[in-house]
Amino acid sequence: MSEFITLSAADGHKFSAWYSPPQGRPKAGMVVIQEIFGVNHHIREVTDRYAREGYLAVAPALFDRYQRNFDVGYDEPGMTAGREIVGKMDWDKAMLDLEATRVSLASLGSIGVVGFCMGGTLAWMCATRLHFKAASCYYGGRVAQYAKEKANCPVIMHFGKTDQSIPLTAVEEFKAAQPKIPVFLYDAGHGFSCNERASFNQAASDEAWKRSQAHFAKFL
Repeated sequence: MSEFITLSAADGHKFSAWYSPPQGRPKAGMVVIQEIFGVNHHIREVTDRYAREGYLAVAPALFDRYQRNFDVGYDEPGMTAGREIVGKMDWDKAMLDLEATRVSLASLGSIGVVGFCMGGTLAWMCATRLHFKAASCYYGGRVAQYAKEKANCPVIMHFGKTDQSIPLTAVEEFKAAQPKIPVFLYDAGHGFSCNERASFNQAASDEAWKRSQAHFAKFL
């Protein structure tokens, strides 16, 4: 049964994480990284969906360092609150929390990471700075800033062609720096994989999901 658990980072910070076990023995571990809206209903559902695929999936609450139980929706107040709290976030400390989450799954041996929006950038940083076996990054707005980092594992990227938050020039910049990493473009906007957003695109979401599952099945 899915539930919130408590994990501890290397600096002593304790944070909550949505823990979703599969039925039967896990085939691998999966870290699911939130958007700017917290470990909300959508992120918990994605984590549960990975559990249904056979992964022991965990979504760490990266905003616990700044506000406990941060959980907002996709309306304008939620967007404003999300932008405010991400502006406070120390990205290096977020990596401590993600490493602690990875370590909590270390007994499984093989661990993947998937992230959305802010989490898409952090998933790329996990792939370059931590020891994951595979990563899938959805519409990470800052990946171009870290495009020259070297991945430690196989990575795939997903972006929307009409994303108002991420210009295609940034996507092209990443592709130029990482020509061996598959970068998939969809006829969709930002947040196309979230069925709670107005920008949700079923066809793009389904295709990105299939690609992610194939990617993880191959490398985990």
